[in-house]
Amino acid sequence: MKRRTKATPQFAICINNSEYPASLELHKLYRVLPDEDAEKDGDLRVIDESGEDYLFPADYFITLELPREVRRVLVQASL
Repeated sequence: MKRRTKATPQFAICINNSEYPASLELHKLYRVLPDEDAEKDGDLRVIDESGEDYLFPADYFITLELPREVRRVLVQASL
């Protein structure tokens, strides 16, 4: 049986919303969900303005390495 490990929460800033202005706000911080298949295709799975997760081009974002405490606060704020 495979053991599941909790993924570290990831976040990214939107740097291009030209094709998705209703779904993404420029310069806003978004939660990124792990999706290896999407990453292989050059996409990121992001929780957008609708509150749902969708695939967007990875080059529309800059992923961030945030301190643990900042990640914890952001995750709690999104619950």
